[in-house]
Amino acid sequence: MSGKKKGNPLPASSAGLLRFFEDETEGVKIKPEIVLIGSMGLIVASIALNLVFKAPTTAATVFLGLLFG
Repeated sequence: MSGKKKGNPLPASSAGLLRFFEDETEGVKIKPEIVLIGSMGLIVASIALNLVFKAPTTAATVFLGLLFG
């Protein structure tokens, strides 16, 4: 008794996904390292600006400071 039957179709495979990702598309190509470094730079810059130019203290910020300590 053989395991293959000639009338049954083969199961779906990931070959379609592989072909999809092989296609080259037009657009800007950016390395992931540049994106990570850029985002870390923006975080550091926003923290530095927040330390240099402090926001005026309002009742809401005092309340939140007391609440979250």
